[in-house]
Amino acid sequence: MAQLNPVVAEVTARIVERSRQSRADYLRRMDAAAASGVARAKLSCANWAHAFAGQPVRDKLVAMGGQQPNVGIVTAYNDMLSAHTPFERFPAIIREAAREAGATAQVAGGTPAMCDGVTQGRPGMELSLFSRDVIALSTGVALTHDAFDAVICLGVCDKIVPGLFMGSLAFGHLPVVFAPAGPMPSGIPNAEKARVRGLYAQNKVDRKTLLESEIGSYHSPGTCTFYGTANSNQMMMELAGLHMPSTAFVHPETGLRDALTAAAAKRAVELARNGEGRMADVIDEKSVVNMIVALLATGGSTNHAIHLVAMARAAGILIDWTDMDQLSSVTPLLARVYPNGSADVNAFQAAGGVAFVARELAEHGHVHADVQTIMGPGIHHYFQEPSLVDGELVWRDGVAESLDADILRPASDPFDREGGLRLVQGDLGRAVIKVSAVKPENRVIEAPAAVFETQEDALQAFRDGKLDRDVVVVLRFQGPKANGMPELHSLSPALGVLQDKGFKVAFVTDGRMSGASGKTPAAIHVSPEALAGGMLSRVQDGDIIRLDPEAGVLTTVGIDLSARPAAERSADHAGGSAWGYGRELFGAFRHVVSTAEEGASICFAGPVGGSAWNDRQPDPNLVDRAVDA
Repeated sequence: MAQLNPVVAEVTARIVERSRQSRADYLRRMDAAAASGVARAKLSCANWAHAFAGQPVRDKLVAMGGQQPNVGIVTAYNDMLSAHTPFERFPAIIREAAREAGATAQVAGGTPAMCDGVTQGRPGMELSLFSRDVIALSTGVALTHDAFDAVICLGVCDKIVPGLFMGSLAFGHLPVVFAPAGPMPSGIPNAEKARVRGLYAQNKVDRKTLLESEIGSYHSPGTCTFYGTANSNQMMMELAGLHMPSTAFVHPETGLRDALTAAAAKRAVELARNGEGRMADVIDEKSVVNMIVALLATGGSTNHAIHLVAMARAAGILIDWTDMDQLSSVTPLLARVYPNGSADVNAFQAAGGVAFVARELAEHGHVHADVQTIMGPGIHHYFQEPSLVDGELVWRDGVAESLDADILRPASDPFDREGGLRLVQGDLGRAVIKVSAVKPENRVIEAPAAVFETQEDALQAFRDGKLDRDVVVVLRFQGPKANGMPELHSLSPALGVLQDKGFKVAFVTDGRMSGASGKTPAAIHVSPEALAGGMLSRVQDGDIIRLDPEAGVLTTVGIDLSARPAAERSADHAGGSAWGYGRELFGAFRHVVSTAEEGASICFAGPVGGSAWNDRQPDPNLVDRAVDA
């Protein structure tokens, strides 16, 4: 392996120092939990009888012996998420594999799993980000039965994997294995899907044509095939060492997928028997950095600028957007997958996939090779790929060279010398932008603002032709405290149409954009948010805003925002976010949720020891660098 990149080493050391107290506190709790002994040995006979009352006799007999591991399954199954539909049959595979290994397995509990594709642009999207913390809490409820020696988590999509990850870390004294379901087969080309969406936004095709296109894209069990948050989750779980190697992008309806699910169960049993691979040791500062780098190297979802902060915090590790920005500055962009290219994840996997990316990053010093994984010490385990030979699961080295240089490139010849995510900041606060899908000539924008408080108002202005000009569309009061920080992907087709007309266009918001955010530059997650006193609340129509991700700048031009009073949300908008579609149940979440850069979470209320998050101001070094540029 090559020597570790000095910036990666520097950022890792800073994270270690910043997290020293909170990480030590976390590990102390995990050590205490482990020292208290095997969970099933602590349960009374009545407790244990309840746990197995509904199980088959053969499982009861094993359980009564008290010597064999019991694996808890936490499942996010439902059959409205195509990616989670296969999980209906996974528990049976896991239980049988555990029996073959002489152990037992049972579903410990389920978690909710929203489909952002269904709620996109709808009021329910205002619960989407909060659902991540509900999933973490649900995972805790499932595992608090204290009847398990290891855990298998079944989840794929946007908020589900981060939530399962956070909840499982509360039980980090146990080994935890993540078992995904894999992507659906490829549908119509992504470029064609985007073309039809653009035509529909301009009323040039009817709804029937749009629906036919969408059904051609989303057509079977499995994950959506663009490289959004769901597939970014899978890449990160590989580099975190929580998957069986190269299991992320194997199709669900195959013998290989079933074999990998069974192997995950047997590995969980083996780890429990040997007292190895506890999650608290697998997830440390080095593995968190590896996850960030994997995201950056593949142009992954901007949602993880929020999720990763909360996920790391669950292990007592404190990271921020400056860490991500600095890692991005030295991370080569190795993949072009839609929306950062025309290919989908199936083509990415065929070109070399996760094994190729993991090896390239490790052999060129971009990730830590000396990490703990569920497969044992070392990231090299994730250079391998599985296959079935005469019905048996075997592992082989992944391809040494990319099989399609338009999709996947080596670290020595990347698509870009920097990663796909950047920090921008200035008098409007701090925000992130995904530049890997934005052409260089479209990245720097200086134009008048058009200010909105709802997606509907912005879309109506587009339909009325009021945005047919160089414009920075500002959509505010979309942060976690205001309305749960919904994704605003419904605006993407309209913004893309304006850009295609030749206008200079950008988007600035304290809300989120999907992992599918594409060719229009979008400064998102602006923090602090407008409702919490952020300067977005002082911007007015016509103010000149400059967005320059090359220099790290997001600022107004020739304006003193501090001299203006903050605008207030309209009464209709404020009330509409508080009730209906279950939103009234989440009032407490909006009250206590942390900022976007703190992970937009309710799970870590109170002091966070050693964090530099509170009252975070723009980094003067970065601002000075941006001004000089």
